[in-house]
Amino acid sequence: MGAGWGEFLSALAIFFVSHIIFARPATRAASVAALGERGFLIAYSALSTVLFGWTIVAAGRAPYVEIWAPAPWQAWAPFLLMPVATLLACLGVGAPNPLSFGGAHPERFDPDRPGVAGIARHPILWAMALWAGAHLVPNGDLAHLVLFGGSLAFALLGMRALDARVKRRLGAAEWGRLARLTSSFPFQAWLDGRRPPYGPAPWRRLALAALIHLALLAAHPPVIGVSPWPG
Repeated sequence: MGAGWGEFLSALAIFFVSHIIFARPATRAASVAALGERGFLIAYSALSTVLFGWTIVAAGRAPYVEIWAPAPWQAWAPFLLMPVATLLACLGVGAPNPLSFGGAHPERFDPDRPGVAGIARHPILWAMALWAGAHLVPNGDLAHLVLFGGSLAFALLGMRALDARVKRRLGAAEWGRLARLTSSFPFQAWLDGRRPPYGPAPWRRLALAALIHLALLAAHPPVIGVSPWPG
């Protein structure tokens, strides 16, 4: 049992620490200088994917300690929320966004047409939060509660920390100018009537999101061992 918990906690710590390190402006700037913007995004995405996969596998190997019992209705949470999480991730990675991380070419950001930032100012963190919250519901054992609950808290707290850091770096006036049409939570700008124009329609990213989501549905049973379909 000790070995099982040790692997899981080690994987979880390394995954979170790697994100904290590369979210720091100095570390990111040095990495981009060494690898280029595209090279950094590819390397960072590959590292995150490997560490993320290890963390999930390690959670499955940890001792099973039930916190709440499974029920068929719980599968609806990831089934309904994961398409949104996948969409936000595909729209956010590499998109111009000086207010968060995971984007590229911040100089191309147009505050009048904020793109994905108009949907969610921190699309990658919101994708992580939706993934974690959705999977927390049908996984009521201790290891997955730590994994998904910790990921959810990390994403939500990370948004507040990023807003404070970027506001200090840019100054309140410039931050307000850039963020005025963005959404703190998904689709807030539409709900409160600001309705920011997206800009050029991201058809390739929409198609990629659909393909990735279908691939995740197909890969879930053989890789995770559980069908993602409710019922």
